[in-house]
Amino acid sequence: MHPKQEEILKACEQMCPNTLMETLEISFCEVGEDYLVAKMPVTSKVHQPDGILHGGAMVALAESVGSAASFIFLNAKDFYIRGIEISANHVKSVREGYVFGKAEIIHKGKTTQLWNIKIRDEEDNLISVVKLTTIAIPKTK
Repeated sequence: MHPKQEEILKACEQMCPNTLMETLEISFCEVGEDYLVAKMPVTSKVHQPDGILHGGAMVALAESVGSAASFIFLNAKDFYIRGIEISANHVKSVREGYVFGKAEIIHKGKTTQLWNIKIRDEEDNLISVVKLTTIAIPKTK
């Protein structure tokens, strides 16, 4: 792995303590020129009552990886990044293992960004497709 990629993943991991990402055990595992990947374990902590991965947990994974990607790829040290719209289509269920969310940019505007996030299981089966819109809000000095 390139040292810059290691630095980016380390910065992502430093955002997780004392957040929902820590609660859901989301970790960042891969970064490329235009994408970021995070993984989340599928355990009873993120199940719905019938023992499959809760859709809300998948949406939390998607928003976490998409927002982190927005922060990284915009070099947004002077901005707050917020999700302003999210939609998800869950196409397959999963009971155990890990799911991986890969955020890829569709539109990289100065104010708003549009992300496509595909969530896959360990066998590369498509579990959910998520569209996330983020906004970059300037930090006041």
